Amino acid sequence: MPDWPWPGDWLRPEEWTALRLSLLVAATATAGSLVPGIAVAFLLARGRFWGKTVLDMLVHLPLILPPVVTGYLLLIGFGRRGPIGAFLAEHLGIVLSFRWTGAALACAVMGFPLLVRAIRLSIEAVDRKLEQAAGTLGANPAWVFAIVTLPLILPGIIVGLILCFAKAMGEFGATITFVSNIPGETQTLPSAIYTFTQVPGGEAGALRLALVSIVVSMAALVLSEALARGVSRRLAG
Repeated sequence: MPDWPWPGDWLRPEEWTALRLSLLVAATATAGSLVPGIAVAFLLARGRFWGKTVLDMLVHLPLILPPVVTGYLLLIGFGRRGPIGAFLAEHLGIVLSFRWTGAALACAVMGFPLLVRAIRLSIEAVDRKLEQAAGTLGANPAWVFAIVTLPLILPGIIVGLILCFAKAMGEFGATITFVSNIPGETQTLPSAIYTFTQVPGGEAGALRLALVSIVVSMAALVLSEALARGVSRRLAG
């Protein structure tokens, strides 16, 4: 019988650390973006207010700017000497720069436009007559959103969450600019791959982590399709 290696032997300890940190950062960024993403998507889809175009532009700005610029702006604003970062550190004891929480913030900023866009398209596709019918039966706007709108836009929410998660898993430029590349603290999979490519003999490690990234991304897409189809079947039923 051949002596097959255990899955835990495929990656080195520091590579497992980078993988776990990437999953933690991506999950935190995605979870933290969910409620604001739904609110902003609803405002952009249904709102009629001054400054809507400006809000739309700000939401999608990270998709246009180079990631390094986004990371630099985060460093200026949320760094220890930045206006927001200094306030958080002095009054709440929260430090984001050069911490994994800062990496989650950077990933959330980069993935937020994808989340908002997917949810916004779902909201715009909802038949307003269904909501109006619920309103005529005595339901208040919050209850209408909870029992009518939210279930109908659930496939879009799932797609948006998966896109945000995938973007967070692959984010490099904004993260390394804002929180650097500290092993065990801020070194995610993309940062670890970059580190391997900069040292002699690091090609094998870079290849292993690249394959892991591909597997995680494909699993996220498959899960997204399965969840979206399951929700669509329930709604159709």
